[in-house]
Amino acid sequence: MKNWVRANKGFVAFLLLFGLFRTAVADWNPIPTASMRPNLLEGDVVFVNRLAFNVKVPLTDVVLARTGEPQRGDVVTFSSPTDGTRLIKRVLALPGDVVEMRNEHLIINGQRANYVQTGEVMESMGDGKSVPAQRVTETIGERHQQIQLLPSIMARRDFSPITIPPDKFMMLGDNRDNSADSRYIGLVPRKLLIGRAVRVLVSADIEGNWMPRGDRFGKKLGAQPQ
Repeated sequence: MKNWVRANKGFVAFLLLFGLFRTAVADWNPIPTASMRPNLLEGDVVFVNRLAFNVKVPLTDVVLARTGEPQRGDVVTFSSPTDGTRLIKRVLALPGDVVEMRNEHLIINGQRANYVQTGEVMESMGDGKSVPAQRVTETIGERHQQIQLLPSIMARRDFSPITIPPDKFMMLGDNRDNSADSRYIGLVPRKLLIGRAVRVLVSADIEGNWMPRGDRFGKKLGAQPQ
């Protein structure tokens, strides 16, 4: 083994540097579930900027320095506060915000978000089952994003006002009625943030023989300005 390492030290060094790069600087994240439809689809692979918020000791949640602050509407990756699973959701409430949800409508600091339905599709739920899905533009302040609602299934569509403590964030999935987000796992501490998802790198139709979805390559993420 020592002889192999000595003979391939350049390759070993490359692997070590590549691993350090992925754990400390930038990464890519496959999308395995439907929780961020319609903006992210299963089979997308997104580019994640790990230096967007923190510099961390590689392979840990130890923060060495802060490099930026999450903004409302950012799509971010983070470790679940319940079991450490890597998740990807949208930042909807920031430290100091007072947020509540009434019949699926967000109210942040006393201001109700605006919702405009833009269409309806059939959403696959697996096992050959489909349900109607409403596509909606959600506008909060000066930014908006597309979300999806599934009125026919059971979901948590209401919660009482909560004040977001310092260094914590409320994360919601864009597929609001099919997302294990802060309504279920709680608020996300800042130290568990991994990075900001910037854009879709590549995408493949996992239900269509893994054919490339070229129209999704390079798609930018994050809320859009008005």
